[in-house]
Amino acid sequence: MASERIEILQGTLDMLILQTLLFGPRHGHAIATTIEHTSDDVLQVDHGSLYPALQRLERQKLITSEWGTSDNNRRAKFYRLTALGRKALNQQNSRWGQFIKAVARVMNVAGEES
Repeated sequence: MASERIEILQGTLDMLILQTLLFGPRHGHAIATTIEHTSDDVLQVDHGSLYPALQRLERQKLITSEWGTSDNNRRAKFYRLTALGRKALNQQNSRWGQFIKAVARVMNVAGEES
């Protein structure tokens, strides 16, 4: 199954992080794990991309963070979705839907031409 894993496209990671935080605060590793498990381990979250994305989203005030203790009793930074983040997620979901439909149209046309 590991060979079938897919790296997340640029720009999609932010949307997936916001979607994951919709269900409550999580620390970075839990965000990555949730995305991976929810995708049936098809999507792979590179921690080298995750933490810069979390910092970027925090600078944009789409998420906030605070230090806490993880389930395994370690100090961890927990991220929470802000009201602005919810609004951004709704906009991104709408654009994502348009993107999927547009790609499907192109793929269907390409399939008809072959």
